[in-house]
Amino acid sequence: MSENHTYQPSANQLAAKEHGWSALFTEPMSDLVKRYTASVFFDQRLWRADIAGSRAHAHMLHTVGILSAEDEAAIQRGLQQISEEIESGVFEWQLDLEDVHLNIEARLTALIGDAGKRLHTGRSRNDQVATDVRLWLRDEIDGIHALLLDVQTALVDVASRNIEVILPGFTHLQVAQPVSFAHHLLAYVEMFKRDAERLQDVRRRTNTLPLGAAALAGTSYPLDRALVAKTLGMVDAHGVPQICQNSLDAVSDRDFAIEFTAAASLVMVHISRLSEELIIWMSQNFGFIRIADRFTTGSSIMPQKKNPDVPELARGKTGRVVGHLMGLITLMKGQPLAYNKDNQEDKEPLFDTVDTLRDTLRIFAEMIGGQVDAQTGQRAGGITVNAAAMEQAALRGYATATDLADYLVKKGLPFRDAHETVAHAVRIAIERGVDLSELELQDLQRFNSAIEADVFEALSLRGSLNARNTLGGTAPAQIRLQIAAHQERLAARA
Repeated sequence: MSENHTYQPSANQLAAKEHGWSALFTEPMSDLVKRYTASVFFDQRLWRADIAGSRAHAHMLHTVGILSAEDEAAIQRGLQQISEEIESGVFEWQLDLEDVHLNIEARLTALIGDAGKRLHTGRSRNDQVATDVRLWLRDEIDGIHALLLDVQTALVDVASRNIEVILPGFTHLQVAQPVSFAHHLLAYVEMFKRDAERLQDVRRRTNTLPLGAAALAGTSYPLDRALVAKTLGMVDAHGVPQICQNSLDAVSDRDFAIEFTAAASLVMVHISRLSEELIIWMSQNFGFIRIADRFTTGSSIMPQKKNPDVPELARGKTGRVVGHLMGLITLMKGQPLAYNKDNQEDKEPLFDTVDTLRDTLRIFAEMIGGQVDAQTGQRAGGITVNAAAMEQAALRGYATATDLADYLVKKGLPFRDAHETVAHAVRIAIERGVDLSELELQDLQRFNSAIEADVFEALSLRGSLNARNTLGGTAPAQIRLQIAAHQERLAARA
């Protein structure tokens, strides 16, 4: 073909090429569409994962003979320089390049030339972004898991100092039975322990490699996906590579993100329940605890106020995280296979869920347990417990009524009859304005002649606690066993 007939791309086609697609397009993208479709200003946080994935992909391409040693060395050198530029803040993120992937690829090509263009061999942005999000989320889960252990450690530490403190246990927010304050806190330790286990399950399924699925159908290049999985640490506990087995599924589903957000929602629900109790306990009507001033605020008009803003805000942020879960589920529900642009909308709710959960757990660990002294390893600060106020509240609600019923059952009375008998006794105590333990022995014997002087031990708050010495019960002996088990588990950072 003569020089006069050599094909010359138009300016519009060159503009399309800059975006990473072909010269098929005859006009550039409008500025409005650029802004509407761009993700670079929020997905740039994926840059470490993107570079890690590209490094592994380049190494594999060289290993299977697709890239020369010189090209791979140039790519690795260029990606290292880009990492340093991003870390130092000199990297220029460009809206015209749409996302984190094209920004890094364009800079790489500018640095090393054609070798940078060869990096994309055998992959698509579809499997690239799926890999990046999985790698990023995997590392975030590890950090959140550690924070969950910190919160548990703080709760166990407070519990260990308050085993003998008596708290009114509630049902329907009515005084029900006395419990140890430590026992109450350990209930949340159990919840957060399950949350940590759920996150580990999510991590296992997240840590699976989509790269190599390409756009949707796989690729004709002889890729070694197992090598990439090993390089990126996407292996099971036995070192076996974990690889997405269906290319359509690999690029199109975001169930791992939905599953994480569901697990995060449960963590926040547990945080919210604890927040509600801290708020109630701190109020003047209860006065059970004091939260350190650095976690509270005052009033602009009422100088006596100390407001529990941190637990209140955490309670509010729970709705935010649950909303993200609903958003991600709705995002996926109508998508046909395979990849659709809808999936760009998975990142902001996922990122915000991670940020919210991480920040909430970090502040709760310190608010509950205080700060750890770097030299002694001991915690200082945290919530302050008003044991006397808790015990007085337990006395006001006839919390040992069930213990009197149990006492009568042990004397031979059927439980239903004992229940009715105690109800009459409580009624008399209410009329006299006294606790059951303050009734005279002869008054109690009028309800049942089998009652003897030992009834007062059963009616005492301390006796009620000690009587529940079964696995999972609130007896101090049981609580000490539970605390020891939790301390051993948490010391190993399990």
